[in-house]
Amino acid sequence: MAKLTKSNTPLSNLKYRRVKIDQLDRGRRGKHHELVQEIFKELKLVTAGSALEIPLTEVGGIGLANLRSAVHRAATSEGLLIETLADEKNFYVWQKTSPKSAAGS
Repeated sequence: MAKLTKSNTPLSNLKYRRVKIDQLDRGRRGKHHELVQEIFKELKLVTAGSALEIPLTEVGGIGLANLRSAVHRAATSEGLLIETLADEKNFYVWQKTSPKSAAGS
């Protein structure tokens, strides 16, 4: 097996451009970004005890698992606690209420 050695290649001969990490946009902008942004825009307006009903026929062919993952990722990044549920036709999402204290009820 050959030993790996450090390359003495000058930086000018490298194939890929170098960028500073602090210049990178660290936000995720996946292929479902616009749909998820629309959902969260409306979700913030929903009153407690209500959920958004999102017809699965209107999500552009996104599978339920991918939609649920995208929504949960976005909720985490926005600091929102949500819950989701789905049936054959719809995907439901709502803001989770803060848990009630188990002690002293």
